[in-house]
Amino acid sequence: MNDRIDPRSPLPEWIMDTYDVLCTSCFTSADEEGVQSVPREKALTVLLTAETLSFEPENASHALTRLLERGYVYAVDGELRVTTPETDV
Repeated sequence: MNDRIDPRSPLPEWIMDTYDVLCTSCFTSADEEGVQSVPREKALTVLLTAETLSFEPENASHALTRLLERGYVYAVDGELRVTTPETDV
């Protein structure tokens, strides 16, 4: 059981599924600064080819936009990075 409370706004399950796919497929290696990032276009490709999702391009783009708006990821120079929320344990 996870006792952490996520301060980020909740999202629909299908968008959280998108977030899970991104976290397991894209954000697995860190650059020299220890930051995990992926180009937005690669993230879209991953979402469109993921076996667990069946997205049209519009759905994948919408999911990324919602994740950005709600603070689950953020963009820097065209790259997406995972936001790690500060939580109380």
